[in-house]
Amino acid sequence: MSFTQRLREIRSGFEPAFWIANFTEIFERVAYYATSAVLAIYLSEQLHFSSELTGWVVGIFGMVVWFLPILGGTLADRFGFRRALMFAYLVMTVGYFLLGSLAAPWMESLRRAMGDKWLVLAILMIPALGPGVVKPCVAGTTARASSENVRSLGYSIYYTLVNIGGALGPIVAWLVRKQLGWGIESVFRVAALSVFLMFWTTLFFYREPGRSGEQKVASVFTALSNMFVVLGNFRFVLFLVISSGFYIVFWQQYISVPLFIRGYVNPKANVDLILSVDPIIVICFQILVSYLTRKMPAVRAMALGFFITGLSWILLAIHPTIPILVATLVGVAIGEITQASRYYEYISRLAPSGQQGLYMGYAFLPIAIGYLIGGPLGGYLVHYYGEVIRRPQQMWWVISAIGILTAALTWLYDKILKPRNASVQSD
Repeated sequence: MSFTQRLREIRSGFEPAFWIANFTEIFERVAYYATSAVLAIYLSEQLHFSSELTGWVVGIFGMVVWFLPILGGTLADRFGFRRALMFAYLVMTVGYFLLGSLAAPWMESLRRAMGDKWLVLAILMIPALGPGVVKPCVAGTTARASSENVRSLGYSIYYTLVNIGGALGPIVAWLVRKQLGWGIESVFRVAALSVFLMFWTTLFFYREPGRSGEQKVASVFTALSNMFVVLGNFRFVLFLVISSGFYIVFWQQYISVPLFIRGYVNPKANVDLILSVDPIIVICFQILVSYLTRKMPAVRAMALGFFITGLSWILLAIHPTIPILVATLVGVAIGEITQASRYYEYISRLAPSGQQGLYMGYAFLPIAIGYLIGGPLGGYLVHYYGEVIRRPQQMWWVISAIGILTAALTWLYDKILKPRNASVQSD
């Protein structure tokens, strides 16, 4: 096929809804990652939360964000992508705006009544509801609004735009906080403006794509019931639990890294800007790493990715400086790239025949567990190694050990509990 023919195929293969949905996803990711890049700093330095409390709050927020896609797809299917997207963007607008208004005089009475801890936690639950609906809506739009011959390209575009938003988010946070001098609270307000604009974009430009050939949408009750069906598969649940170890390690860049760097390396470090390294590396090297590991069995590729990410944190344990942090995040990103696509491939193969869609929804569960455990753990490690024994950089040996242990358990899992179905064996 000539280049001209392929270009014509791309032009005709995507409905307008595909481009609108993916365009809005960039701004949603900018809002989410701008908030994530400064949230730990805001809680610890502005609200004076302890390291442990900061870790708990960030962990709960991240857990809710990444757990809800399991049910968010069902809700989006039942109410329609357009209405679901509008609802999600409006909810996130309110949540981010309230988070950026904690210091406002009109919030003073509420702060006194509830206390900062419970008020912040309650407010964070509002924007946390949004991504769980947006993700399945955009992914679903990509499926419905793409012709079969360009659908794989559609998902590549979707994944690339997600990472562009992830790279821009921390940069936007840095620009607002440092270059414009508006303060951390303004980062949350800019995030609110970002998703509010996407509400209007969806309202005026997004049109619901067709549902041709799709099965009847399950009820919310059925979706909840399906949780027990999935959780009854011991081999699958064990795989998810082991994989959670990677995300416990991976999310430390948003949980304990800001606390560690600002507390023990450089109190004026632009951690938010530095956090753009991971998604930038993913964008630049995704294709290359995927090509180099294409012949590697899925589980070996995942174990290698887990190992690379775990090993990378040793750099901070040996020599904690800003350049070394950048090098660490490069290693973390390479590990992420190595395992990510193979992870989803393996889950699809573990699923019993006819239940691939159901099982793929639970691919987000280890990400949520990683935040739930990684948040409190990261906060505790910063507190214990930094404030109790005063050897802060030693905490990274623990994080590294978790990553390396996860790699070893992944390898053992494949050797001991090979799936009965030959099509999913990794060797």
